[in-house]
Amino acid sequence: MSRKTTQKINPEAQLLQLLKLVLPKATHDPELAGKIYAAIESELKTKSRAVAFEKFCTQVELPDLEPKTLKDVKLQLASAFGATGDVVIKPDAKTKSLAVEIDLPDGTQLQSQIPVRALPPEGSEEQEIALKFAPCPVSLPGDPELVWLLAKRENMTAEEAGIAIAKLEDDFWASKTGQKLLRDRVERSFPEFISRAPAGMLSEVGIKRHYKMPEAVKILRPLPPQKRS
Repeated sequence: MSRKTTQKINPEAQLLQLLKLVLPKATHDPELAGKIYAAIESELKTKSRAVAFEKFCTQVELPDLEPKTLKDVKLQLASAFGATGDVVIKPDAKTKSLAVEIDLPDGTQLQSQIPVRALPPEGSEEQEIALKFAPCPVSLPGDPELVWLLAKRENMTAEEAGIAIAKLEDDFWASKTGQKLLRDRVERSFPEFISRAPAGMLSEVGIKRHYKMPEAVKILRPLPPQKRS
């Protein structure tokens, strides 16, 4: 099991793990090593985000260019990539397509074109995506019975998921959205992060949010054995 899991770690994660080992040996300047690591990590995230955006544009449903359909597509884009208010869509009736442009909080700009196409077979795609995730409930040390129901990619271990979530929480509070929330006196805490982080930001690192609100663990009590008559 562990051998199979190791083989499934994505190439980007393998590269970052390798850099953590190599950089301290290649330079005795920890600040320089940190800058190199951060730059490469940022570039990999940008590349991963662009790939996810293109994949989204090839799979999103666009049966027509009616106002309601366009509104739904815009909402999906904003939800998936955390760019509410920064999504620009331009329908073109001649080419029967939709030009899409997204300005992300970190300054990245994504552009693509979505053609009008028939709806995919019902149910097939949803089942395939659902099968790629495994349950990953998490809790805080101070209250282990309060559980957030998350999911992780099947090729991630629980430890890798925990590291990804912790890193993502730091990235979220450092983003423009996170900084604005802090200025608005929103508490910098895990509950606020997990309820406000965009779905696309979570999916980039292989995490999925099933429910925003935590649920307390229900402890089942065994029933007393019934006496046979």
